[in-house]
Amino acid sequence: MSSTANGKNGTWRNWGGNVSARPAREVTPASVDELAAAVRRAAEDGLKVKAVGAGHSFTSIAATDGVLIRPQLLTGIRSIDRENMTVTVEAGTPLKRLNVALAREGLSLTNMGDIMEQTVSGATSTGTHGTGRDSGSIAAQIRGLELVTADGSVLTCSEKENPEVFAAARIGLGALGLVTAITFAVEPVFLLTAREEPMPFDRVLSDFEELWAENEHFEFYWFPHTGSTNTKRNNRSAGPEKPVPQLKSWIEDEFLSNGVFQVANLVGRAVPATIPAIAQISSKALSARTYTDIPYKVFTSPRRVRFVEMEYAVPRAAVVETLRELKTMVDRSGLRVSFPVEVRTAPADDITLSTASGRDSAYIAVHMFRGTPYQRYFTSAERIFTAHEGRPHWGKIHTRDADYFSRVYPRFGEFTALRDRLDPDRLFQNDYLRRVLGA
Repeated sequence: MSSTANGKNGTWRNWGGNVSARPAREVTPASVDELAAAVRRAAEDGLKVKAVGAGHSFTSIAATDGVLIRPQLLTGIRSIDRENMTVTVEAGTPLKRLNVALAREGLSLTNMGDIMEQTVSGATSTGTHGTGRDSGSIAAQIRGLELVTADGSVLTCSEKENPEVFAAARIGLGALGLVTAITFAVEPVFLLTAREEPMPFDRVLSDFEELWAENEHFEFYWFPHTGSTNTKRNNRSAGPEKPVPQLKSWIEDEFLSNGVFQVANLVGRAVPATIPAIAQISSKALSARTYTDIPYKVFTSPRRVRFVEMEYAVPRAAVVETLRELKTMVDRSGLRVSFPVEVRTAPADDITLSTASGRDSAYIAVHMFRGTPYQRYFTSAERIFTAHEGRPHWGKIHTRDADYFSRVYPRFGEFTALRDRLDPDRLFQNDYLRRVLGA
């Protein structure tokens, strides 16, 4: 049941390569009972416990020097309830496997993020989201949860059963227990038409409210050092299905978005002075296109160029002003930024520590190519985001602490009180949780 960590000398590393840890031991449980036993044994041995999914978080949220739980044997669909239109899946199931399995059953999630490498529990526990006018994060689509708590017992929760746990555990940061299964709301598979087109930065900002209101899923990428953006509008469609032709898809999604982009970033990292010129070319590389396909083929895209990322949710009403300030900062700073800034939205939800909890939100994500110094850029961006009471994505780089979160999350105390109840001895504690939730 136990195994060694990946990497050298039992060292675990995240996808972005910026976090590493050396757990005392690793466990790969094949059942909920085995997981519960591993939790009880860790407590007896005085070791902390963390579960890690695909390692897609840029924060040390999953890092531990205690027991590292790997959920890769806890995968697959447990049950499909067509009457209530829900599906229950094991916590370690990768989103890409869930999406394919649901499509085979003629089903789909309503909304999803743009990467599907993560496990369902890792994605939901950190608040992973896509963009949506009316539909929220992946966690907002949860209808039930099963988790192993600190005493090794299995707790199920929903709106009817343990509702106070359900309110918090959908985005639980790994602080309340180890999620073992998730029940999602699903719907019959549908078609989305995606319309991607370049648009000047100033026009996107002046028309932002209309673009948001007129589209079910609106997002755009702004290329720093340019006045250019690439916009994407996804809306439900009656069909017919019209996927991107395979060669065109390879040229645009693999060659330009991953291959050439990787080379451009390597050049930019070696010679930062070339970045503004590269940005001008990058911003014009992708031409307008329209295609129609099933949801996961439209929402998600491959991301092979490794990066580090910071993302903040600001009130949707503040997004245009925040972006103007960000552009001014980049223009004046002498910074060289080779990765586009991604902007998405989500409606308010009722999850205690969701970045969209109680407020309509817009997400602004800043990225830097892996191996490039990112501190100055991220620090300057964070200063702008926090001035607008921004809430950082739990799985992306930020410097905030419990004191800050208690101010920007009205229900912060509700979460920490529940944690005191479910994990009084802090079995699931690590340095990151100590910082963001307090001791």
